[in-house]
Amino acid sequence: MPRAFIALGSNLGDRKKNIAEAVERMRRRGIKIIKMSSVIETEPYGYKEQEKFLNAACLVETELSPLELLDVLLDIEKEMGRERKIRWGPRNIDLDLIFYEDRVIREERLEVPHPDAHNRTFVMGPIAEIDPDFVHPVLKKKVGEIYRELVE
Repeated sequence: MPRAFIALGSNLGDRKKNIAEAVERMRRRGIKIIKMSSVIETEPYGYKEQEKFLNAACLVETELSPLELLDVLLDIEKEMGRERKIRWGPRNIDLDLIFYEDRVIREERLEVPHPDAHNRTFVMGPIAEIDPDFVHPVLKKKVGEIYRELVE
């Protein structure tokens, strides 16, 4: 069964509860959570005038195609009341498809690997915690190595 990495973030409301609820909603939709990272607190990225985030990542198994998985993640965000007002702005939940197997997808609605993930410690750190030897299919580097380079 295909495996994917999903990044989770929240900086509005009960941040920890929001992440837990999103994970539970994924489970209820048939997405099997294989491994979950620690939850970390991070500074905002991009738009700085907002509260700190809680971030995490999970490794999942799913029978869904990449686009179907994206649609489920977007549906969960919508069900949980996410509003998109400011780019990189405050949100109660953010679910990003970072990697889907070792596939490279460049479509209008979906880019995998996530095009900016390798620049974000709050994404690479949790994924490196789960699987530091996973190789970024474009950069051809292990995520553990990418994360170390970001924090040095």
